[in-house]
Amino acid sequence: MKRAAFIAAAVLIPAAVSGQRATRRPEARPDSSRDTTARGRADTTVETTILQGPRAPAPAREVHVVTHHSAMIGGKRIDYDATVGNIILRDSTDEPTAEIYYTAYTERGVTDRSRRPLMFAYNGGPGSSSVWVHMGLLGPKRVDIPDTVHSAPPPYHLVDNQYSMLDKADLVFIDPVGTGYSKPVGKAKGKSFWGVDQDANALGEFVSRYLSESGRWNSPRYLMGESYGTTRSAALSAVLQNRYNIDLNGVILLSSVLDFQTITFDAGNDMPYVMYLPSYAAVAWYHNALANRPADLRPFLKEVEHFATTDYAQALMAGDNLSSADRAKIIARLQQYTGLSGEYIDKANLRVNAGQFEKELLREHGQTVGRLDARFVGETGDLLAENAEYDPQSADISSAYVSLFNQYMHEELNYGRDKLYAISGRVNPWDWTHGDRRGWPGHTNVAVDLANTLSTNPKLHVMLNSGLFDLATPYFAAEWTMDHLGVPRQVRSQITEAEYMSGHMIYVNVPSLAQFKSNVSAFIDKTSGL
Repeated sequence: MKRAAFIAAAVLIPAAVSGQRATRRPEARPDSSRDTTARGRADTTVETTILQGPRAPAPAREVHVVTHHSAMIGGKRIDYDATVGNIILRDSTDEPTAEIYYTAYTERGVTDRSRRPLMFAYNGGPGSSSVWVHMGLLGPKRVDIPDTVHSAPPPYHLVDNQYSMLDKADLVFIDPVGTGYSKPVGKAKGKSFWGVDQDANALGEFVSRYLSESGRWNSPRYLMGESYGTTRSAALSAVLQNRYNIDLNGVILLSSVLDFQTITFDAGNDMPYVMYLPSYAAVAWYHNALANRPADLRPFLKEVEHFATTDYAQALMAGDNLSSADRAKIIARLQQYTGLSGEYIDKANLRVNAGQFEKELLREHGQTVGRLDARFVGETGDLLAENAEYDPQSADISSAYVSLFNQYMHEELNYGRDKLYAISGRVNPWDWTHGDRRGWPGHTNVAVDLANTLSTNPKLHVMLNSGLFDLATPYFAAEWTMDHLGVPRQVRSQITEAEYMSGHMIYVNVPSLAQFKSNVSAFIDKTSGL
């Protein structure tokens, strides 16, 4: 849900595009740094393939630009091809409706692709491109920036990502319609793609087409989504399984939200106050804002989680019937766990939302804590404001990511100099209606999709990854959702969980990035069947 506003993410399989195939070799740009050494620079040979269907209008053409690289990943040299391309979605009359761009990395020298896992990855928003997981987490190159402080101005540094997943799986980074270079074409409008179900349907068609065009139907396959990307993964897993008969080996959720009731501070909805409380405690602990700060974080959070789901939840349920004595006890406990003053908690009627907490925790120091990663702090503008005016984490890292991604795309992947890459697309209004829901509007919940997919594919495994200092998608809400899927105990055992001493984008903290690499590598080894 980064780089875009966060709640405050039967199609026929079209025939393959036919047409003439043309290959051109543009002149290599004079650049002595381009070589095939382990630094991972591109070769001077660039293969560009254009597939143009005879019925497609001029804007709807499939372009694949291939470059050759090497990088040091996991302690060994990986030779790989990078492909920047797109797939044209078509309607039932074979008219083009959208072009979805992707960047794919495939290891060279693999003769049997069925022995090579394939991972589809994306960010969230809705409206975010895949640049963050591409350049910070999974891809062969990584934006090298300091943790919890504002990046120095350019030049920024791009390095081999020794924690890339490319040594374990081929990677396909997808930019949904309205993000990156992806857009509607022909007579189609954005509203055909901008919604929970519309988005899942479009990506379902994309995945099916990609498997065909790349010859990867028999590869072990995974979805990896961050933030609203986890919402997308739950819905998409159901679309792939039910409409295309595509079973998955695994679904990897990072900074997850599947049930939006757990994070939406609507009037009358007390659930997010319960779900956020452990995250408030973790952040207060990190910033030494607790009067009696415990030495170890995790046992402390276990205590807070218990309080949140028992005494605190009961107090909120009591509403105006809560006695003065019980109210005083709850205020004292909330002050103990959050570092906020009892007076503030009392005025908030025991209910402090995330924006208020971000602003209030360090207000006396003139600082605001981050939303995506509350380890980050920034200077407070208006000391009297109720809610945080900006997110310090986004302000600290965005320029480096945007600058290096565009430079990398243009110089090393040899694409996009004449195009504008939408880091955050304007995909509003987003249709939050999901499935066959009838009656009064409610909160979007795709946890039921994941539960159904797990039930009908009992071999599917899910990995939940959460940052303890994330105030956008709190870890406890994600774990609570996993505990309330209503699946058989054996199926529930196929859901593994991991926590990180980081925030929403766990990978800005290098130790957490290394931990994620280790965890996901073990997950793939366990589930790939190889």
